[in-house]
Amino acid sequence: MLTEAQQLQYLSRIEHALLAATNAANQFRGGAFELRDHGGRNVVTEVDRRICDLLRTELVRPEEAWLSEEDPDDRARLGCELCWVVDPLDGTREFVDGIPEWCISVALVENGIAIAGGTSNPATNEIFLGALACGVTRNGETVQQTNRASLDGALVLASRSEWKRGEWRYAEQKHFAVQPMGSVAYKLSRVAAGLADATWTLSPKHEWDIAAGVALVRSAGGCIHSPDASELRFNRSNPLLPGLIACGPNLWPEISSLLSGV
Repeated sequence: MLTEAQQLQYLSRIEHALLAATNAANQFRGGAFELRDHGGRNVVTEVDRRICDLLRTELVRPEEAWLSEEDPDDRARLGCELCWVVDPLDGTREFVDGIPEWCISVALVENGIAIAGGTSNPATNEIFLGALACGVTRNGETVQQTNRASLDGALVLASRSEWKRGEWRYAEQKHFAVQPMGSVAYKLSRVAAGLADATWTLSPKHEWDIAAGVALVRSAGGCIHSPDASELRFNRSNPLLPGLIACGPNLWPEISSLLSGV
Protein backbone atom coordinates (compact mmCIF):
# COMPACT_ATOMS: atom_id res chain seq x y z
CA MET A 1 0.00 0.00 0.00
CA LEU A 2 1.12 3.57 -0.60
CA THR A 3 2.99 5.09 2.31
CA GLU A 4 1.53 7.85 4.46
CA ALA A 5 3.72 10.40 2.69
CA GLN A 6 2.52 9.17 -0.70
CA GLN A 7 -1.11 9.24 0.42
CA LEU A 8 -0.66 12.83 1.56
CA GLN A 9 0.71 13.72 -1.87
CA TYR A 10 -2.30 12.18 -3.55
CA LEU A 11 -4.64 13.96 -1.13
CA SER A 12 -3.04 17.24 -2.14
CA ARG A 13 -3.71 16.41 -5.78
CA ILE A 14 -7.31 15.50 -4.96
CA GLU A 15 -7.82 18.74 -3.06
CA HIS A 16 -6.40 20.82 -5.89
CA ALA A 17 -8.60 19.05 -8.42
CA LEU A 18 -11.72 19.44 -6.26
CA LEU A 19 -11.11 23.16 -5.80
CA ALA A 20 -10.79 23.62 -9.56
CA ALA A 21 -13.91 21.54 -10.16
CA THR A 22 -15.81 23.50 -7.50
CA ASN A 23 -14.98 26.77 -9.26
CA ALA A 24 -16.21 25.29 -12.53
CA ALA A 25 -19.45 24.03 -10.97
CA ASN A 26 -20.17 27.40 -9.38
CA GLN A 27 -20.18 29.01 -12.82
CA PHE A 28 -23.19 26.89 -13.77
CA ARG A 29 -25.30 27.13 -10.64
CA GLY A 30 -28.66 28.80 -11.14
CA GLY A 31 -29.55 27.00 -14.35
CA ALA A 32 -26.90 28.26 -16.77
CA PHE A 33 -26.32 24.88 -18.45
CA GLU A 34 -27.64 22.56 -21.10
CA LEU A 35 -29.74 19.66 -19.88
CA ARG A 36 -30.49 16.23 -21.32
CA ASP A 37 -33.27 14.52 -19.37
CA HIS A 38 -33.75 10.85 -20.17
CA GLY A 39 -36.69 10.44 -17.83
CA GLY A 40 -36.99 9.60 -14.15
CA ARG A 41 -33.77 10.61 -12.41
CA ASN A 42 -31.52 9.90 -15.38
CA VAL A 43 -30.23 13.39 -16.07
CA VAL A 44 -27.01 14.51 -17.74
CA THR A 45 -25.87 18.12 -17.86
CA GLU A 46 -23.16 20.10 -19.57
CA VAL A 47 -21.70 20.49 -16.08
CA ASP A 48 -21.03 16.75 -15.71
CA ARG A 49 -19.01 16.74 -18.92
CA ARG A 50 -17.07 19.90 -18.12
CA ILE A 51 -16.13 18.75 -14.61
CA CYS A 52 -15.23 15.25 -15.81
CA ASP A 53 -12.77 16.60 -18.37
CA LEU A 54 -11.28 19.00 -15.83
CA LEU A 55 -10.78 16.29 -13.21
CA ARG A 56 -9.16 13.91 -15.66
CA THR A 57 -6.68 16.60 -16.68
CA GLU A 58 -5.91 17.49 -13.06
CA LEU A 59 -5.64 13.97 -11.67
CA VAL A 60 -4.35 11.37 -14.09
CA ARG A 61 -0.65 10.70 -14.53
CA PRO A 62 1.11 7.98 -16.57
CA GLU A 63 0.41 4.45 -15.33
CA GLU A 64 -2.78 5.60 -13.56
CA ALA A 65 -6.16 4.37 -14.80
CA TRP A 66 -9.51 6.15 -14.99
CA LEU A 67 -13.11 5.09 -14.33
CA SER A 68 -15.87 7.68 -14.53
CA GLU A 69 -19.61 7.73 -14.98
CA GLU A 70 -19.27 10.08 -17.94
CA ASP A 71 -16.60 8.23 -19.97
CA PRO A 72 -16.50 4.95 -21.90
CA ASP A 73 -14.94 2.21 -19.81
CA ASP A 74 -11.34 1.57 -20.85
CA ARG A 75 -10.79 -2.04 -19.76
CA ALA A 76 -7.05 -1.47 -19.68
CA ARG A 77 -7.70 -0.10 -16.20
CA LEU A 78 -8.04 -3.67 -14.93
CA GLY A 79 -4.29 -4.15 -15.29
CA CYS A 80 -3.36 -0.99 -13.36
CA GLU A 81 -2.48 -0.86 -9.67
CA LEU A 82 -3.78 2.70 -9.31
CA CYS A 83 -7.14 3.83 -10.65
CA TRP A 84 -9.06 7.07 -10.23
CA VAL A 85 -12.78 6.41 -9.71
CA VAL A 86 -14.74 9.60 -10.26
CA ASP A 87 -18.28 10.92 -10.35
CA PRO A 88 -18.06 14.52 -11.56
CA LEU A 89 -21.52 15.29 -10.25
CA ASP A 90 -23.14 12.84 -7.84
CA GLY A 91 -26.73 13.91 -7.34
CA THR A 92 -27.29 15.49 -10.73
CA ARG A 93 -31.05 15.69 -10.17
CA GLU A 94 -30.49 17.59 -6.91
CA PHE A 95 -28.11 19.92 -8.72
CA VAL A 96 -30.68 20.58 -11.45
CA ASP A 97 -33.48 21.09 -8.91
CA GLY A 98 -31.42 23.44 -6.74
CA ILE A 99 -31.32 21.08 -3.75
CA PRO A 100 -27.95 21.46 -1.93
CA GLU A 101 -27.33 17.71 -1.65
CA TRP A 102 -24.95 16.96 -4.52
CA CYS A 103 -21.20 16.74 -4.72
CA ILE A 104 -18.11 16.13 -6.81
CA SER A 105 -16.61 12.76 -5.88
CA VAL A 106 -13.01 11.57 -6.40
CA ALA A 107 -11.39 8.36 -5.15
CA LEU A 108 -7.97 6.80 -5.59
CA VAL A 109 -8.06 3.01 -5.69
CA GLU A 110 -4.95 0.91 -5.13
CA ASN A 111 -5.21 -2.78 -6.01
CA GLY A 112 -8.95 -2.74 -5.45
CA ILE A 113 -8.94 -0.76 -2.20
CA ALA A 114 -10.24 2.82 -1.97
CA ILE A 115 -7.30 4.31 -0.07
CA ALA A 116 -7.96 8.03 -0.53
CA GLY A 117 -10.89 10.19 -1.49
CA GLY A 118 -12.46 13.57 -1.46
CA THR A 119 -15.83 15.16 -2.09
CA SER A 120 -16.85 18.76 -2.58
CA ASN A 121 -20.34 20.16 -2.18
CA PRO A 122 -20.15 23.65 -3.73
CA ALA A 123 -23.72 24.40 -2.61
CA THR A 124 -22.78 24.08 1.07
CA ASN A 125 -19.11 25.11 0.79
CA GLU A 126 -17.89 21.79 2.17
CA ILE A 127 -14.83 19.80 1.16
CA PHE A 128 -14.15 16.40 2.74
CA LEU A 129 -10.71 14.80 2.31
CA GLY A 130 -9.34 11.56 3.68
CA ALA A 131 -6.85 8.74 3.29
CA LEU A 132 -6.40 5.51 5.22
CA ALA A 133 -3.11 6.60 6.77
CA CYS A 134 -4.07 10.24 7.31
CA GLY A 135 -7.61 10.48 8.72
CA VAL A 136 -10.35 12.81 7.46
CA THR A 137 -10.86 16.55 7.35
CA ARG A 138 -13.90 18.70 6.65
CA ASN A 139 -12.94 22.15 5.42
CA GLY A 140 -9.47 21.60 6.86
CA GLU A 141 -10.62 20.56 10.34
CA THR A 142 -9.97 17.01 11.55
CA VAL A 143 -13.17 14.98 11.97
CA GLN A 144 -14.07 11.39 12.76
CA GLN A 145 -16.93 8.94 12.83
CA THR A 146 -19.32 9.03 15.80
CA ASN A 147 -18.85 6.37 18.47
CA ARG A 148 -22.54 5.84 19.17
CA ALA A 149 -23.20 2.36 20.53
CA SER A 150 -26.96 2.12 19.86
CA LEU A 151 -29.39 3.16 17.16
CA ASP A 152 -31.61 4.71 19.82
CA GLY A 153 -31.49 8.44 19.12
CA ALA A 154 -29.21 8.00 16.11
CA LEU A 155 -29.41 10.04 12.90
CA VAL A 156 -29.57 7.82 9.80
CA LEU A 157 -29.33 9.26 6.29
CA ALA A 158 -31.56 7.65 3.67
CA SER A 159 -31.78 7.92 -0.09
CA ARG A 160 -34.46 10.47 -0.92
CA SER A 161 -35.63 8.41 -3.90
CA GLU A 162 -35.79 5.23 -1.80
CA TRP A 163 -37.73 7.12 0.86
CA LYS A 164 -40.23 8.40 -1.70
CA ARG A 165 -40.69 4.87 -3.06
CA GLY A 166 -41.61 3.67 0.43
CA GLU A 167 -38.54 1.46 0.82
CA TRP A 168 -37.85 2.75 4.35
CA ARG A 169 -41.23 1.98 5.91
CA TYR A 170 -39.61 -0.65 8.13
CA ALA A 171 -37.76 2.20 9.90
CA GLU A 172 -40.79 4.37 10.65
CA GLN A 173 -41.47 2.89 14.09
CA LYS A 174 -37.85 2.68 15.17
CA HIS A 175 -36.20 4.87 17.79
CA PHE A 176 -33.87 6.67 15.41
CA ALA A 177 -34.31 9.64 13.13
CA VAL A 178 -34.24 9.15 9.36
CA GLN A 179 -33.26 12.08 7.15
CA PRO A 180 -33.83 11.64 3.40
CA MET A 181 -31.00 13.12 1.35
CA GLY A 182 -29.62 13.10 -2.20
CA SER A 183 -26.11 12.08 -3.35
CA VAL A 184 -24.87 8.89 -1.73
CA ALA A 185 -21.33 10.30 -1.84
CA TYR A 186 -22.46 13.29 0.21
CA LYS A 187 -24.29 11.06 2.71
CA LEU A 188 -21.14 8.97 3.19
CA SER A 189 -19.07 12.12 3.62
CA ARG A 190 -21.34 13.32 6.40
CA VAL A 191 -21.19 9.96 8.15
CA ALA A 192 -17.39 9.99 7.91
CA ALA A 193 -17.34 13.49 9.45
CA GLY A 194 -19.57 12.53 12.36
CA LEU A 195 -22.47 14.67 11.13
CA ALA A 196 -24.68 11.58 10.99
CA ASP A 197 -24.40 8.17 12.61
CA ALA A 198 -25.12 5.86 9.70
CA THR A 199 -26.39 5.47 6.17
CA TRP A 200 -27.28 2.43 4.15
CA THR A 201 -28.85 1.37 0.89
CA LEU A 202 -29.94 -2.05 -0.30
CA SER A 203 -29.96 -0.87 -3.93
CA PRO A 204 -26.98 -1.54 -6.23
CA LYS A 205 -24.55 1.34 -6.73
CA HIS A 206 -21.78 1.93 -9.25
CA GLU A 207 -18.20 2.27 -8.14
CA TRP A 208 -18.11 5.96 -8.99
CA ASP A 209 -21.11 6.58 -6.73
CA ILE A 210 -19.45 5.30 -3.58
CA ALA A 211 -15.66 4.89 -3.92
CA ALA A 212 -14.75 8.29 -2.46
CA GLY A 213 -17.28 7.89 0.34
CA VAL A 214 -15.95 4.43 1.18
CA ALA A 215 -12.43 5.86 1.43
CA LEU A 216 -13.66 8.64 3.71
CA VAL A 217 -15.63 6.38 6.06
CA ARG A 218 -12.75 3.93 6.39
CA SER A 219 -10.26 6.74 6.90
CA ALA A 220 -12.43 8.11 9.71
CA GLY A 221 -12.40 4.79 11.53
CA GLY A 222 -15.88 3.79 10.45
CA CYS A 223 -17.27 0.50 9.23
CA ILE A 224 -18.49 0.15 5.64
CA HIS A 225 -19.35 -3.08 3.85
CA SER A 226 -21.88 -4.64 1.53
CA PRO A 227 -25.12 -5.62 3.29
CA ASP A 228 -23.84 -9.23 3.45
CA ALA A 229 -20.73 -7.92 5.31
CA SER A 230 -18.39 -8.59 2.38
CA GLU A 231 -15.65 -6.11 1.55
CA LEU A 232 -16.31 -3.40 -1.02
CA ARG A 233 -13.59 -3.58 -3.66
CA PHE A 234 -13.09 -1.40 -6.71
CA ASN A 235 -11.64 -1.28 -10.22
CA ARG A 236 -13.54 -4.47 -10.97
CA SER A 237 -14.62 -5.82 -14.32
CA ASN A 238 -18.25 -5.07 -13.45
CA PRO A 239 -18.42 -1.66 -11.72
CA LEU A 240 -21.91 -2.28 -10.34
CA LEU A 241 -21.77 -3.13 -6.64
CA PRO A 242 -24.47 -4.27 -4.20
CA GLY A 243 -25.73 -1.82 -1.60
CA LEU A 244 -23.80 -0.79 1.47
CA ILE A 245 -23.96 -0.10 5.17
CA ALA A 246 -21.82 2.68 6.65
CA CYS A 247 -21.66 3.36 10.37
CA GLY A 248 -19.43 3.41 13.42
CA PRO A 249 -18.08 -0.03 14.34
CA ASN A 250 -20.31 -0.24 17.44
CA LEU A 251 -23.48 0.09 15.36
CA TRP A 252 -22.71 -2.63 12.83
CA PRO A 253 -24.28 -5.60 14.70
CA GLU A 254 -27.54 -3.77 15.39
CA ILE A 255 -27.90 -2.46 11.84
CA SER A 256 -27.07 -5.86 10.34
CA SER A 257 -29.74 -7.45 12.52
CA LEU A 258 -32.29 -4.79 11.55
CA LEU A 259 -31.67 -5.21 7.83
CA SER A 260 -31.56 -9.00 7.87
CA GLY A 261 -35.35 -9.04 7.86
CA VAL A 262 -35.83 -6.41 5.15
